[in-house]
Amino acid sequence: MSIEFRQLFDDTSCTLTYLLADPQTGDAVLIDSVREHVGRYLTLLQELNLQLTWLLETHAHADHITGVAGLREVTGARSATGELSGASCADRQLVDGDVIVFGNEVIRAMATPGHTAGCMTFHWRDRLFTGDTLMIGGCGRTDFQGGDAGALFDSISRIMSFPDETLIYPGHDYKGMRVSSVGQEALTNSRFRNQTRDSFIEQMGELKLPRPRLIDEAVPANQRCGRSEDMIDIHAA
Repeated sequence: MSIEFRQLFDDTSCTLTYLLADPQTGDAVLIDSVREHVGRYLTLLQELNLQLTWLLETHAHADHITGVAGLREVTGARSATGELSGASCADRQLVDGDVIVFGNEVIRAMATPGHTAGCMTFHWRDRLFTGDTLMIGGCGRTDFQGGDAGALFDSISRIMSFPDETLIYPGHDYKGMRVSSVGQEALTNSRFRNQTRDSFIEQMGELKLPRPRLIDEAVPANQRCGRSEDMIDIHAA
């Protein structure tokens, strides 16, 4: 019996959320949830007869607020994010090489800093969940939250060292794309293809992108695992 896999999309922030589950045990993982869709996730879990065991975050997002707080409270799932993300509320602070087990399945955490200092990529089976580190035809910006273009180049280079057929599932897409591969990105990603480390750093420094509209609200909230300031975190005790 094949594993359950769902890709979910938030129209407002163009966030891609991923549900993985082991159908033999019913243990499930959500990667990069969105607060406004907590009810949707809970309904889907119920429909598929799954129990949520892990909530993974690729980084502290600047464009939406995570659903971790609500989902953790309702389901009892544990949360995990990179140790440099600033989310001390997470049940587990991940470092490069850490392993997350759900049912008979294993996800490996890769530290891929650059977009932010705490960015993580999650490797499961034949696919990589790259967050904002590597997107389809692009990559995350590097001008806030400890961003570092040189580190991002190194992180993308690490991702691109995987076999060409490895699937790329990004944290966002703004053009209706949903999945790519290492080989495809090597051929077509204009942000990275044919760039040296120095030219990539120069290119990223010239982007002049507008400040994310929700950054002042979203980043602090995500560093509280999506809790509002007046909520009591029972997991912090």
